[in-house]
Amino acid sequence: MPETSNYFLYIDPTRCTGCKACEIACAVEHSLSKNIYGAVLETPKPRPRVSVIPVDEIRVPMQCRHCEDAPCMAICPTKALYRSENGFVVVDEMKCIGCRMCVVACPFGHPAFDYERKIVLKCDGCTERVSEGKVPACVEACPTGALIFGTLDEIMAKIRKERVAPFLYEAVKLVPGEEKKLPPVKIESPLSTLLKMYDSVRWY
Repeated sequence: MPETSNYFLYIDPTRCTGCKACEIACAVEHSLSKNIYGAVLETPKPRPRVSVIPVDEIRVPMQCRHCEDAPCMAICPTKALYRSENGFVVVDEMKCIGCRMCVVACPFGHPAFDYERKIVLKCDGCTERVSEGKVPACVEACPTGALIFGTLDEIMAKIRKERVAPFLYEAVKLVPGEEKKLPPVKIESPLSTLLKMYDSVRWY
C-alpha cells in the first residue's frame, strides 16, 4: 500500500446529485454501532464529517483536505490535532478543549464544533478503513462516482482516460476504413443509471 501522503480525494461536482449518501455513510461510520439502524438511536446522534454544499446549480461534497502544512494543527493549543500514521489529520477528542481556533484557521472552513459534546469534529480520512485496505466510507457510498480515492497518479490517469476517450473515438471515426473496427461505445450520464448504481451501495 502506498504512503497516505500520496493519497488524494478527487471531487467531480459534475457527477454529484446532492443525494447526501456520503453524509449518511460518514455518520454511520463514525457511530458507535457502525450500523445505520443502530446509529439513529444513539445519543448523541453521530454527525457526518462531510457536507454537500450547494454552489449555484451544482452540489459539492466538501471534507478535510488533510493539508501538508495544516494550519489547524499549527494553531491548536493542546495539540489535539495531529497527523496519524496513515498521514491523515485527525482529532484527539480527549485533548480537544473546544476553543475552535482550528475552525477559524481552516481555509476551507471544514472543522465543525459539536455543541453537544463541546469538541471539534472533522474528517479523519477514515484512517482505520484505509489501514484495512478499504476506501473511505463516503467514497464507497457515492452511487455516481463523484468521489474518487487513491494516489494522485492513479486518479489523474483515470481522469485523463475518461476525458480523452470521447475525443479519440471521434478522431478514429474520421480515418477511412477504421470506423468499422471501433467497438460500440455508449457514453451517458451516470444519472441515467442512478438506481442501478445504488444496488452496490452499502452503509451496513
